Amino acid sequence: MALRIHDGPAGSPWELPLAGTLDRITVHSELLEGNPLGDPALRPLYVYRSPGASDTGPGVPSVYLLQGFTGQLDMWSGRSAFEPTLVERLDAMFAAGECPDAVIVLVDAWTSLGGSQFLNSTATGRYLDYLCDEVVPFVDERYPTMAGRDHRGVTGKSSGGYGAMVAPMLRPDVFGALASHAGDALFDACYLPGFPAVARQLRDQFDGSWERFHAQLAASPRFDHGRFGGPLELWAYACAYSPNPDRPTEPALPIEIATGRLREDVWQRWLERDPVRMAPAHADALRSLRRVYLDAGRGDEYFLDLGATAFAAELDRLGVRHTLELFDGGHGGLTYRYPNAIRELVTALG
Repeated sequence: MALRIHDGPAGSPWELPLAGTLDRITVHSELLEGNPLGDPALRPLYVYRSPGASDTGPGVPSVYLLQGFTGQLDMWSGRSAFEPTLVERLDAMFAAGECPDAVIVLVDAWTSLGGSQFLNSTATGRYLDYLCDEVVPFVDERYPTMAGRDHRGVTGKSSGGYGAMVAPMLRPDVFGALASHAGDALFDACYLPGFPAVARQLRDQFDGSWERFHAQLAASPRFDHGRFGGPLELWAYACAYSPNPDRPTEPALPIEIATGRLREDVWQRWLERDPVRMAPAHADALRSLRRVYLDAGRGDEYFLDLGATAFAAELDRLGVRHTLELFDGGHGGLTYRYPNAIRELVTALG
């Protein structure tokens, strides 16, 4: 007996053949060149076309999928035990005829701090502009997408869900629908409770020194989330929400590390980026959306079920049509929720 080579993928459970097509592309971003963190301007971009999305057929809606904090694009290829990958889930939905044809774009906005919150910042780079002014036109020029914001949606989870909520508010010319899975919202609940623990951790493990923290993080052979996660998140979110006006490539932190005391002026800048508080100023943009879909696990460890509920309540007050679904679960393991949200968007955008 001997092994022999088999042409084609191994099949289930290792690699399922796709009914649609997935293009793995590398793009060069002019807007990310020379970014403050020195992160690559070369970026991977994945574009999935459903089986009926043909270059010779009618145009189809497009949905842009954003990753959470610390996410980078190749993670979408990762497989959890006994589960299909994200792309396999989407492909199965389209192949079964459960969703109209579409182009799904998987966007990488990774930074060496773990993420950008999909915002423009002097401390990280122009990631909102990268998404809206480079990725979207690139896709529309090369794929059979329907033109115009009314046929284009955005979705994501956690920090990606935050990006999905704020991008249509900040750039209503680009996106006409949104879905957010446990997106960062109601900052009083999702961020503020963790600040004292970070102050204590910096004091006890890094002698109150950010320089020591960054040096030890860079030298560590692995990313120990229990040791590095909290301080890194505080630093990275501050880079996105409150860059220091005097040193624009650094953050202004919302707490005094020595005492844990809140810096009210900096915290106010964070609150101005909270989707719940942003909504009233962008009410017309939100009312113009063709679909708003929100969900979160009732046991979300960051209280983002409360954030989704608060955002939904603000949408109610503003007269914005939306759907909110709370389900049994926490913050992790939500990939199975994505296909339904994407179907909701594609159906509305067609």
